[in-house]
Amino acid sequence: MPFRIALSGLNAAQADLNVTANNIANTSTTGFKGSRTEFADLFAVSLQGVSSNASGNGVRVAAVTQQFAQGNIEFTDSNLDLAVSGQGMFILSDAGALAYSRAGAFQMNRDGYVVNSAGQRLQVYPPIAGGGFNTGGLGDLRLLTTDSAPQATSNVEYTLNLPANATAPPIAVFDPNDPNTFNQATSLTLFDSLGATHTGTMYFTKTAVANEWTARLYIDGQPVGAGGTPTTLQYSNTGLLTAPAGGLLAFPAFTPTTGAANMTINVDLSRSTQFGGNFSVNSVTQDGYTTGRLIGIDISDTGIVNARFTNGNSQPLGQVAIANFANPQGLQQLGNTQWAETFASGQALRGSAGNSGFGLVQSGALESANVDVTEQLVNMITAQRNFQANAQMISTADSITQTIINMR
Repeated sequence: MPFRIALSGLNAAQADLNVTANNIANTSTTGFKGSRTEFADLFAVSLQGVSSNASGNGVRVAAVTQQFAQGNIEFTDSNLDLAVSGQGMFILSDAGALAYSRAGAFQMNRDGYVVNSAGQRLQVYPPIAGGGFNTGGLGDLRLLTTDSAPQATSNVEYTLNLPANATAPPIAVFDPNDPNTFNQATSLTLFDSLGATHTGTMYFTKTAVANEWTARLYIDGQPVGAGGTPTTLQYSNTGLLTAPAGGLLAFPAFTPTTGAANMTINVDLSRSTQFGGNFSVNSVTQDGYTTGRLIGIDISDTGIVNARFTNGNSQPLGQVAIANFANPQGLQQLGNTQWAETFASGQALRGSAGNSGFGLVQSGALESANVDVTEQLVNMITAQRNFQANAQMISTADSITQTIINMR
């Protein structure tokens, strides 16, 4: 009997050493979660229960459980490297089969999809056209490799001051090439629907009427509207714009020579003034932009993935989906620091980073293994001592048996 009991102890100590060795071997594995060996004693049980003087039948490995404690966050040079700080796992798709992982070493494949080293695609909530994300469905994260479409300029806003002491120009007939026919001019870049650039110029002319000016818009040297018909600007005796109402100048459509759609420009001068001093343009903004090429990817701590383009435009590509489980230790290990959902783990609870029960996403970082090497070395020594003690028990039992056999 002692042989079998000691043998069970040897097997248990060997299993403990195997688990410890696996933990130590994976100290540099991204997203790895260490395990521990749990033991249970053995007794011969009858219908009446265990005898009060039963000595036991040894030990068995009750379970090898993984510990899902947070690992250290280590920063990297790639913003596609992701780490979850807190609860939750990344969702991966392998041809439709879902797996879950804390390892966030991702990269872009030749088709633009964000994948791990095994080619599994990172899952996100797809963007909705009207804004936001569809949290009811999952999709593959794909980085745009095409150009960002241009947007034609439709609104221009000026913050400027027209000098109150200005006088009407000496020549009454306006000529954009003759500075004696207008008082001030300012230019900016406009964009058509094809992304081509055009030079827009605003001409301001003081009239003979007090506090009154006219404004004209030319694009590429051509008047906007029939003959460059001016719009009258009226200022109050305190220098504020009173007409047109709201300070909005709506110019007729202009047909560019590039083959783009007609350009309809609205100029907002509501923040313009007529104070004493010099002509000054404090700011000018317009809402158009040209074609843009992808220059980078930004991932926020809530997992929102945005593509940045050279034209200053930013486009959401999705929000990283996070999954959590009621019993993470019930997950099935798949290897490659991945797990699969089981009945014991419960169904995956999906959400987004930063919401209740889910951690934040750190871009440009990886979660290291949660293995404490010092602790594992102590466990190794303990398991080694247990193995030696059980081996000594077999040796002692063998000596006793030999003594009985040698009795005459």
